[in-house]
Amino acid sequence: MPYAHITGWGMSVPEAVLTNDDISKLVDTNDAWIRERTGIRERRIAQEGEFPSTLAVEASIKALRIANLRPTDLDLIICSTSSPEYIFPATACLIQDQLGATKAGAFDLLAACSGFIYALNMGAQAIRSGSIKSALIIGSETLSRFVNWKDRNTCILFGDGAGAFVLQASDQPGGVLSAVMHSDGSGGDLLSIDGGGSRYPATEATIVEGKHYMQMDGKEVFRFATRVMASSTQEVLACAGLTLDQVQWIIPHQANIRIIEAAAR
Repeated sequence: MPYAHITGWGMSVPEAVLTNDDISKLVDTNDAWIRERTGIRERRIAQEGEFPSTLAVEASIKALRIANLRPTDLDLIICSTSSPEYIFPATACLIQDQLGATKAGAFDLLAACSGFIYALNMGAQAIRSGSIKSALIIGSETLSRFVNWKDRNTCILFGDGAGAFVLQASDQPGGVLSAVMHSDGSGGDLLSIDGGGSRYPATEATIVEGKHYMQMDGKEVFRFATRVMASSTQEVLACAGLTLDQVQWIIPHQANIRIIEAAAR
């Protein structure tokens, strides 16, 4: 059985920076309040002409260069995004075309905060199955375009950027050792963008009601995230046959220092 090794990595963020002081001019907040509650000092914001595909292509080119692969060597491209450019075509297909990855299949994966982990696992499983030899795994977002800049609960948290991994098959043991995937759809109303899908397609009413903005119940998201980050970490280590004292780095996805500290405890 081949192993799925991470052989390339890259990232891209917009140049435009939005600081806490900048946000304090939009809503009732200040730099100290944001830092104390989130640990965030600034976030990057996509400008005109910057999209999930353009950020992803920049990150992907860097990852392919490190992996010493050409775009035409790729078998599969998975783009995890909650802010796709269109309902269809898939953002992954736009990336595939812009890269010139003419032999690669491409699709989007929508799993919100967990999306990159899901995509990485799907790519690794495809390599282990023997069906492909290389995959480009991307997380790319321009969530700032779904933020209500009058909502203090969300506008302080979200920014834009992209990251990419190259996965390659190898006979050498190692690479992606294990992954766990869980979901809890009962909390779907805690963090969502209701408008734009087939339940609430874009109308004058959905725009007036703010259904195309992100909404979040921060306290409940905090409780959920701290619980599942700790339990999932323990579970994935057990699947890999490792113990915590063998781990040098734990790199969590969370734009909130208090969640990271609570999960660490």
